[in-house]
Amino acid sequence: QVQLVESGGGLVQAGDSLGLSCAASGRTIVFYAMSWFRQAPGKEREFVAACSWTGGNTYYTDSVKGRFTISRDNAKNTLYLRLDSLKPEDTAVYYCAARRSPQYSVSKDDYDYWGQGTQVTVSS
Repeated sequence: QVQLVESGGGLVQAGDSLGLSCAASGRTIVFYAMSWFRQAPGKEREFVAACSWTGGNTYYTDSVKGRFTISRDNAKNTLYLRLDSLKPEDTAVYYCAARRSPQYSVSKDDYDYWGQGTQVTVSS
């Protein structure tokens, strides 16, 4: 079993930056693909960014490309998401997810472990 705990969310203004962290425990996530998803009120949970098990390959949904950066530190069993140039439409609960595969996926159904989420609110 893997437990994931996100942190770093908060209330910011448009244009500001935030850094999210996802600490994993229970077992190593070295060979797991890791991703960030988000869910806004009344909407489906959507893919945001993914990172292969080495961290060498990353993938972003179009709406965050150039503004968000995903990274991981396998020695610390931690996943990160840097959010820059935030917009009100980025407001959501952000979740990290782990997949028992080195290959990432944009489908939430392919992930085996989820954190409890951290709220990001961007005011205009």
